[in-house]
Amino acid sequence: MMKVIVTGAEGQLGRELRAASRGGAHNYVFTDVCSISREETRYLDITDTSAVNAFFAAEKPDVVVNCAAYTNVDKAEDDAAAADLLNRVAVGNIARAAMDCAATVIHISTDYVFGGDGRVPYREDDAKNPLGVYGRTKLAGEQELLESGCKAIIIRTAWLYSPYGKNFVRTMMSLMSSHPEVGVVADQVGSPTCAADLADVIYGIIERGKLGYTGVYHFTDAGVVSWFDFAREICRLGGWDCTVKPLRSSEFPSKVRRPHYSVLDKSKIIETFGVEVPYWKDSLSRCFQNMK
Repeated sequence: MMKVIVTGAEGQLGRELRAASRGGAHNYVFTDVCSISREETRYLDITDTSAVNAFFAAEKPDVVVNCAAYTNVDKAEDDAAAADLLNRVAVGNIARAAMDCAATVIHISTDYVFGGDGRVPYREDDAKNPLGVYGRTKLAGEQELLESGCKAIIIRTAWLYSPYGKNFVRTMMSLMSSHPEVGVVADQVGSPTCAADLADVIYGIIERGKLGYTGVYHFTDAGVVSWFDFAREICRLGGWDCTVKPLRSSEFPSKVRRPHYSVLDKSKIIETFGVEVPYWKDSLSRCFQNMK
């Protein structure tokens, strides 16, 4: 039996991984700096080097799944130090402590490491060009992990949503249930990712003992859609009498320029781990059913 430490366990992905791992063959230890769920979550501040070292030395993990991140894209522009602390420094702490335990790190990264000016799905080794602090600090975290020499599987994802926390689906549901009209950008395209689907991928890698396939991978749900069309499908599933109005990015005030094209090529993760990639509309429908 392996011991698996999960950081950021109270976030979207962490909570879905907790659900996915119930009844699994291995011992999962969930950690965070806060505890908002009913299940037990142990306290661990991954930005504290000595705390991480002590925790790992005591627990002796075989696998570490890092779900923690600073994900507020706009706020990161005003608080680059905080974003860097969680997205880069903390990853380095995990990497070095994992090295001492000979543990494999599964780390979650983002499509924001790319510039979004492509026209075909981004492959793992395509040129990086992050447009803001969030993307730059996430890319720096990847580099910390890869340069540490520890065994690492990095999974980049995009447009993550779940029944928990703050995300596009929950925001749209709130707005559509209380407003006659919402405006959504129509000139940014990508692939939504249900956090439960990504949690299943991570769980499968661990449970099937595929930890030796280190490197960088991409995972989202299947299909390409604009935020506008994503919002229209949310509205249809919710049955709200709300008009979804298409907007250009220039009409939507933001402190950082977001990628116009965020589609990730998933062929590597499919071929390596044999994962099945659900269609985004099917996953969104399942998420709605779970929320009800």
